[in-house]
Amino acid sequence: MSDLPEVVSEQVEKAGESRLNSWVALTVAISATLMALGNVKDGNIVQAMAQAQANTVDQWSYYQAKGTKQNLAEATADQLTIQRDLTSASAPDARQLLDRKIAEYQDKAKLYEREKGEIKKVAEGLQAEYDRLNYRDDQFDIADACLTLCMSLMGIAALTKKRWLFGFGAALALLGIAFEVSAFLGWQLHPDFIAKLLS
Repeated sequence: MSDLPEVVSEQVEKAGESRLNSWVALTVAISATLMALGNVKDGNIVQAMAQAQANTVDQWSYYQAKGTKQNLAEATADQLTIQRDLTSASAPDARQLLDRKIAEYQDKAKLYEREKGEIKKVAEGLQAEYDRLNYRDDQFDIADACLTLCMSLMGIAALTKKRWLFGFGAALALLGIAFEVSAFLGWQLHPDFIAKLLS
């Protein structure tokens, strides 16, 4: 009869361990599912970031090309102005031709200046889009890190039967879920110090 309290105590302890393992399994399953969903969405965001960055580089290259054309038009107008000024007054047809060409190149220079302004706006908009996507990418990265740490702690909690490890892992899971939900919904949850640490 003296063994009965020990047997009961042992069975109660095993039931508690089993319950802990059930919670661990549930937490790991939820974390793994959220990580999989987050990785798919994050992969799409990274692709969009690459496209936005490529488009930004293209626009700035286009901007530089317009600047080069503008400089050439301005230099040509300056050269023609000098040539016109050096042309004698006895050649009015030549002076008129030079005046037309000077006006043409000055107009081109003004056009290139306007086009550069438009291209700059597009490039800056693409850069802002990249930054917006990068913000969400950071959120998914932090969520992934939290959920990965959670699953590691859950494995250790299952092996050691330490409830405090389960609690710490569950807290990381909740934090990871918060970041992932924020990333999916576009909420402004973004600890810059963690993002800088992970980048």
